Amino acid sequence: MAVKIADRPIDTVREEVVDQLVMNYSHGELSHEAFERRLDEAMASNSNEELIELVADLELKVDEKYIEQKKEDFKFNYSSSPAQESELLVSIFGGSERSGEWRVAKEIKAVTVFGGCDIDFSEAIFNHREVRVKVFCLFGGIDINVPENVKVVSKAFCIFGGIDNKAPSSDCSDAPTIFIEGLVIFGGVDIKLRRTLKERFTAFADGLKKMFS
Repeated sequence: MAVKIADRPIDTVREEVVDQLVMNYSHGELSHEAFERRLDEAMASNSNEELIELVADLELKVDEKYIEQKKEDFKFNYSSSPAQESELLVSIFGGSERSGEWRVAKEIKAVTVFGGCDIDFSEAIFNHREVRVKVFCLFGGIDINVPENVKVVSKAFCIFGGIDNKAPSSDCSDAPTIFIEGLVIFGGVDIKLRRTLKERFTAFADGLKKMFS
C-alpha cells in the first residue's frame, strides 16, 4: 500500500513536483508565467498536499530521458586527477581571488588582515567529497560563493565579527560538503549561492524547451 502523501518527506515531494513542472513546461503544456508562478509556490510551500495540487492538472509525467538529462545538467564537477592537498590564500592590505574552473584542494587556508578574499566554487572541479576552508579574518572580509545543492557547514569562531551563511542545507547525495572553520575578528565571512535553485531549474527548463521545440 502506498504511503499517504502527508507522511512522505516534503523535500522528496517537492523535487517530484518541480520535476513535473519542468517536464510540462518544456513540452509546451505550461506557459512561462504559469511555470514561474507554480515554481515559486513549490519552493515556498511546506505542505505536501499543496505541492501535489500544483501538478494535479498536468498529464505529462517525468520519463527516463528527463531523469538522465537532469543528472547530466545537475552533476558536480568531480575529477580523479591529483589535486593539491592544501592551498594558501593570503590578503594583507590587499585582495586575493580564486574563481573560474579550478581544482579544489582538500584544505584551503584563507588569511585576510585588513584585506579581502573571494573564493568562488560555482565552476570549480572537486576532487574530494569534503573540503575544509580554514579562515583567519582580522579587520577583513571573505566572500565564498558556492553552487546549488552544495552542503555548507560553518564552524568558525567569531569575535566582534560574523558569518552570514545564505547557502541552504542540502540532502543531495552527490554534493560535496564544504566546512568553514577558523577565527573571525572584527571581520566577516559571507557565504552565498551563485544562483538560486529556482534560477537553476528555470535555466534547465528553458534548455529542455529549446531542445523539444
